[in-house]
Parts: sequence; structure tokens; C-alpha cells
Amino acid sequence: VNKKISNDIFETLYKKVIQYYNTENASKTYIFDGYAGADPKYALNVRFIAKKAWQSHFVHNMFIRPDEKELVGFDPGFTIINASEVFNKDFKKFGMHSETFIIFHLKRKIAIIGGTEYGGEMKKGIFSVLHYILPQKDVLSMHCSANVDTDNKNPAIFFGLSGTGKTTLSTDPNRPLVGDDEHGWSDNGIFNFEGGCYAKLINLDPREEPDIYNAIKKGALVENVVYDKKTKEIDFSDGSKTQNTRVSYPINHIQNSVSNKGALSIAGHPEKIIFLTCDAYGVLPPIAKLNPNQAMYHFISGYTAKIAGTERGIDEPVATFSPCFGGPFLTLHPLRYAELLKNKIEQFQTKIYMVNTGWVGNNAQSGKKRFSLPKTRLIIDSILSGNIESSKFEEDPYFNFKIPKKLNGIESHLLNPQAAWNNSKKYDLAATELVLKFQENYKKYDLGDGLVILGGPTIK
Repeated sequence: VNKKISNDIFETLYKKVIQYYNTENASKTYIFDGYAGADPKYALNVRFIAKKAWQSHFVHNMFIRPDEKELVGFDPGFTIINASEVFNKDFKKFGMHSETFIIFHLKRKIAIIGGTEYGGEMKKGIFSVLHYILPQKDVLSMHCSANVDTDNKNPAIFFGLSGTGKTTLSTDPNRPLVGDDEHGWSDNGIFNFEGGCYAKLINLDPREEPDIYNAIKKGALVENVVYDKKTKEIDFSDGSKTQNTRVSYPINHIQNSVSNKGALSIAGHPEKIIFLTCDAYGVLPPIAKLNPNQAMYHFISGYTAKIAGTERGIDEPVATFSPCFGGPFLTLHPLRYAELLKNKIEQFQTKIYMVNTGWVGNNAQSGKKRFSLPKTRLIIDSILSGNIESSKFEEDPYFNFKIPKKLNGIESHLLNPQAAWNNSKKYDLAATELVLKFQENYKKYDLGDGLVILGGPTIK
């Protein structure tokens, strides 16, 4: 989560960074100029200065690459200086947590990075800057993936935290990818912030995620992986360095992407928005339709459950909430983004759904499997095709959103968690526990807006 820091501390560390660059005259300095934002009206000119070639190559992969004409007279709107070999030895005196620092001075439009070689700090840093700049222009900045029909119509947005299936479900052979992680929603439609993708590699299976696997080719940059020095073959199952193994590559490495077809990574206004969650309590339905107030509430909540395999040290399911499905990147109060979301879904008549890719009818500790991926894909297809709208709906007893009574290919009893549980008392206990967690979490963000709280769950 972003924290304020004094200008004096920034100046002290900034001088250390500049001194480092001035005393490293013998080594090369790499500069990359590019754009963040595929819509020219809202694009931010970004400049990255680095001492390591791979760091420059990383941002070359991840941001939008200008042509030679666009580089003439290029004026950066924000600059990041990466000094990964500079450490903050005085971090305790400064009231900081470690020798690592990633500091963004929004007024001076400059950032400094030290003590870490994680490439994602540069990518996510600019994302945080856009979270500050764009809402002031009534553009909603979003941590999501997006795709479209083959005729570039019927755009859909997928929100979801780690382990919910965002990447897997938004990668569709019949729907070109607009972007996999960061987007804006303006009065013109949606647009990708990036020119590349930053995918997780741990336990990558080419059969399950062929698009990512096939994107690892010349130009792609892998981080933190273990590989055979003779054959150069990567061991995707090896997390001995870290579970956070990554690859960055230009988005046109994805064959079925809007960019690969020679177009800008932009689309019209989304017709459907899907909130993905992995509910370990078995309380949320596999599919639910939300009204605008519920959309605001669940957008601010950003619920999922951390499950074994998604994060280090997680052995049992833990409920987690990340506002707007991207808490670490927010620079304004979550309600500001939720207000923008509500305004836009009402203005453009966007339909909102929640899809639970976790457990239904039992909890994660029961030993039962998650809701099957093929069935989840059927649900996504019914949403994107609009077929779900012909269903009859009933109300969830705790969360109050609408649940379809029937859906092709899905057993009816699975659609309603209350019916899916064999033991109604256990269901009520699990539902009550989760509702209380939602209500406790929302207290942190409640500014007294009665309409938003109406979108939350209740215990009757």
C-alpha cells in the first residue's frame, strides 16, 4: 500500500541515486522513452533511466514503443530512475521498513528505485501514477484484463486477484485480447495502458496456457527462473528462488491479440464486466448478476481467498480483500474509483456479473475440488453471448444479488449455494462468517455513502 514520505527523505535518497549515476561513468546508461496508454488522448509520456540492460529491455517490452518520428522532441511526463544497486542504509532512521525504496514524487513527476531488481516495480509504479492522473480526467483506471469479439465489438472486462483465473478465462481463442492487466475507461471506450504482458511462470503448463508458453520466444525476458545452463531449458516448476517467477513480452507475442492484428489496443465501452473471485467458504454462487450499488460495494471490497499455491506461506485458505482488485496501486480513496465505475456502467448500460471459480456447496477444507474450469468457461460463454439474460433469477439470501435458476450445461442445484450444501446449518454458519468479514472490511472505506452499503451482504 502506498505510504506518504517527507520531501526531505526523498531529496536525501534522490541525491544518493544521482551520485551513483555520476560515479558510474565507466558503465553504460540506458534510456527508454515510450508511452503508457494506447489512447493518444490519455497517453502518458514515460522515460526510464537504468544501468542494467535487462531493465531497459523490460520496459521496452512492457510499454508502448514509439516510432522514430514520435521520438523527435519527446518530452517525458514522468521519469523513473532505476538505481537498483543503491541501498537505503538509514531506513530505520527514516521510519522505513527496509533498505529498499520505491518513491514517486508526483509534483516533480519523477521516481527513484533502489535496493531491488524486481522489474515489476517500474511497471506497477507507472500504473500507480495513472491511478492518480486519470481519475482527475474522469477516466477510470483499472487492474483488469479485457477482450473483444473477432469484429472488435462486445468488449468485456475481467477483474480478479491472484488465483481467480483472470488470465486463463480472459484468454479465449474466439476473442482477441485487448490487454491482460491494466486498462483505462474513458468516454471513448477502454484502452490498454501497456504494450506488453507480465505473466507468472510458476508451474506453467503449455497445455493449459499455450498463449503464454508460445509467447516465450526471442525478445521475451524471464525473471527469477531456474534453467539448465547447457540446454537453456526452463524448469517452470522450480520455485526455489521465489514463487514469483515472471516473463515479460510485447503483447503482439500473443497471436490472438488486437495488437497482433495491427490495431491499437483499444475497444469500445464494455458491455459486460466480470468480477472473478475464488471463494474458499463455498458461499458465493458460481454466477451472480449485480446491480450498480452491488457493483460499487464488491468493487471496493475486491474479495477473494488466498489459497495454497498462489502465495508463499499460504497453506490454508485465507479471506482477503483488495480494494478495486488492486489495492497496492491506488493513490486515491477507493470510493473515487467506485463512483467512476458506477457512473460509467449506468451511462453505458454495462452489465455486471460475479463469477466464483472457487468452491460451491462445500468449503476448501472439505477436501472437495474447486468448481470445474470447463463449467466456469460455460458460464463465461453464457455471459458474453448474452444467453444468461433469458434465465429466470432468484435472490441470494445473504448477498442479495440475482442467481439464475437454470443455465445450460450447469446442474441447477449448483447455481444456488444454499441448495448445493448438504447441510443447511453448515451453510448458514459459513455464510454468516463470510458476511461478517465483508462488513468488517468495509468499515475501513465507508464514508457514509448509504447507497454503497445497500449493495453489501446482510444477515437476516
